Amino acid sequence: MDRNFLDLLQELRVLQTGTQILAGFLLTLPFQARFTDLEAYQRGLFLLAVALAVATTAVLVAPVSAHRVLFRHHLKEQLVVVSHRLTRVGLVLLGLTMATVLCLIVSVVLDDTAGVVAAVVAVVVFGGVWGAVPYAVRRAAERGA
Repeated sequence: MDRNFLDLLQELRVLQTGTQILAGFLLTLPFQARFTDLEAYQRGLFLLAVALAVATTAVLVAPVSAHRVLFRHHLKEQLVVVSHRLTRVGLVLLGLTMATVLCLIVSVVLDDTAGVVAAVVAVVVFGGVWGAVPYAVRRAAERGA
C-alpha cells in the first residue's frame, strides 16, 4: 500500500500543478479588457470552465487532505482506495475542463459551432488516450496472463 500511495502522489503532483495553473489563469480573464466583448454564450462557457477548474482542483487536492486527516490511523488501504477514486474523478473533471476551455477559445477565435466541434474532439481524444488505451492494455494483459 505504501508503494501504491507513493505512485499515486507522484501522479497527483503532475495533475495538481497544471490544474492549479489553469484555474489561476481562468480567474484572471474577467479582468482583461476584451472580456466585456464576449457574448453571453461565451461568458457561460467561461463560468462553466471556471467551475470545472475549481472542482478539478478540489478533487485532485483531496487525497492530500485525506492523508493529513488519516495520518497515523492505520488506514493506508482505505486512503489508497479513496485517493484512487478521487484521482479518477479528477481526471474526468480535468478532461471536461480542458474541453470547455478549448470550446471557449475556439468559439472566440472562430465561431460557436467550431468551438463545440473542438470540444467534442477533445473529449474523444482524452477519453481515448486516458481511458480506452489503458483499458485495452489491461484487457490484453489479462487475456495473455
